[in-house]
Amino acid sequence: MKDKTTTLTSFMKQRRMGLNDFIQRLATNSYGGCKHPEVQSILNLSPPQDAELMNENPSPPPSPSQQINLGPSSNPSAKPSDFHFLKVIGKGSFGKVLLARHRTDDQFYAVKVLQKKAILKKKEEKHIMSERNVLLKNVKHPFLVGLHYSFQTTDKLYFILDYINGGELFYHLQRERCFLEPRARFYAAEIASALGYLHSLNIVYRDLKPENILLDSQGHIILTDFGLCKENIEPNGTTSTFCGTPEYLAPEVLHKQPYDRTVDWWCLGAVLYEMLYGLPPFYSRNTAEMYDNILNKPLQLKPNISNAARHLLEGLLQKDRTKRLGCTDDFPEIKNHVFFSPINWDDLNAKKITPPFNPNVTGPNDLRHFDPEFTDEPVPSSIGCSPDSALVTASIKEAAEAFLGFSYAPSMDSYL
Repeated sequence: MKDKTTTLTSFMKQRRMGLNDFIQRLATNSYGGCKHPEVQSILNLSPPQDAELMNENPSPPPSPSQQINLGPSSNPSAKPSDFHFLKVIGKGSFGKVLLARHRTDDQFYAVKVLQKKAILKKKEEKHIMSERNVLLKNVKHPFLVGLHYSFQTTDKLYFILDYINGGELFYHLQRERCFLEPRARFYAAEIASALGYLHSLNIVYRDLKPENILLDSQGHIILTDFGLCKENIEPNGTTSTFCGTPEYLAPEVLHKQPYDRTVDWWCLGAVLYEMLYGLPPFYSRNTAEMYDNILNKPLQLKPNISNAARHLLEGLLQKDRTKRLGCTDDFPEIKNHVFFSPINWDDLNAKKITPPFNPNVTGPNDLRHFDPEFTDEPVPSSIGCSPDSALVTASIKEAAEAFLGFSYAPSMDSYL
């Protein structure tokens, strides 16, 4: 038991490290220990190759004429001072997520604030614009976080998002170690429904993990963080960018082979496995060994799950993507699997099924399910104000020009 606790603690720390830091450690070979040639070919990345892999053939920011315009291109009335920023509720590579209350309508929102200079430094502007574009398409699905509008100042980008305060699935899994099968089935069904919807829009999610899965105040799943989504992937289309989170990388991604939307079904299998067993499949504290396991080790399932769950995991965690469950008919193959036979999918999407766990939050100010690592941090004073235009430097001007077309305000038709 002590050894399992040590493994879990190591796992949590490694997860919090983030992929960019992880890649830096790979580049300096600090993970050695596995001599398998396939694994060594993954680990022996020089930093320049690394940047290419992570940034999908970075190119100069598109000109205004190349911008994807999915709605009105500006929201001139929106500004940081419209909000009272209350608490930090999350952090990422490029900024913070804050709980904010709008000063006019008193509505609560999660406001994602990103630093333009940090994005440009890592050449991630394409991913940020992709996240915005995917958010704009999300308006019709119950298990995807909604974007109310976006705007920018000279140095920052602002996403005004649904405020979800039931906690990360990661947080609840960390506390409870694993879930009973009916609870895992409910979450897996709602996640699969969200992924199926994204696939219907020719979007591959690519970064499914418990940290990106939130529970709302009633206990329903909300998928968030679309920065690694890949747009315009037709049913038989592929992409080849090396990205994702180490524990959840599919074999074809590790092989640096072209991959398709079935990569999301592998990740669903990994998350379901983790919900049932407490750790991702093929997990090892030694990352090189974990990669070797993903590529070469047969899936081993303990006997404490149903035959239906076993069959589903074997189908989703099939190393050959051409034989993986979902490879022929995508989401319908998943929803028609016997494991999901207790699920009425119409009721599920209408949120008529009572969630197996209620976060029991008392209101928007109830932050019990957020990590104190975030909520104890003071809100930066710079978040709620725009920089003085007289102090804008050339680099900030460059940042402003890189994100032309970011701002978004929904048309009145969106609310009808």
